[in-house]
Amino acid sequence: MEFPKFLLGDNTDFPDAIFVIHTEYPRFIINLENDDVEWLEDFDKSDEKELATEAEILITQASEFYDREVSRYDD
Repeated sequence: MEFPKFLLGDNTDFPDAIFVIHTEYPRFIINLENDDVEWLEDFDKSDEKELATEAEILITQASEFYDREVSRYDD
């Protein structure tokens, strides 16, 4: 099964949270309410520098994805 790069998620146990799930490597879930990120991968210490740069880009893309999806509801 193929998944889109980003998915939106919510849960009634977290009524104020909006989750964006990144389904490609490195997989993560970001809570846009407070910008908490949960990585779904294990990383080596040597990956930290590359991950820091890539994470910033991916988190920006996740926020842009959310904004795009919300704007489509308004149309």
